[in-house]
Amino acid sequence: QVQLVETGGGLVQAGASLRLSCAASGRTIDTYAMGWFRRAPGKEREFVSAISRSGTITKYADSVKGRFAVSRESGRNTMYLQMNSLKPEDSAVYYCAADRQALLPTSTTRRYDAWGQGTQVTVSS
Repeated sequence: QVQLVETGGGLVQAGASLRLSCAASGRTIDTYAMGWFRRAPGKEREFVSAISRSGTITKYADSVKGRFAVSRESGRNTMYLQMNSLKPEDSAVYYCAADRQALLPTSTTRRYDAWGQGTQVTVSS
């Protein structure tokens, strides 16, 4: 089973940028499609972005499209989420996840087999 650890969260002002990292260990992420999710206080966990096993196909929630970019780097066994033009409504705990069955990116939470512990992102207005 792959283990995932997110880093890169923090407190920023609206309009700023952050880059989240999801470092994997135990197995290479080359055999997983990967995703990012988030959960804000009092809300359900929601899909943010996902990337195919090959890294060539990506998927985004409408709320982040054009502002966020997902990528993966096999050599570092790491996935990234570049977040630009952050808004207060982006504040949440961000989680990365791995889906060992899929080739393509998916927004379906139950498809994912492994999850990280999360990293807090807070955007002030």
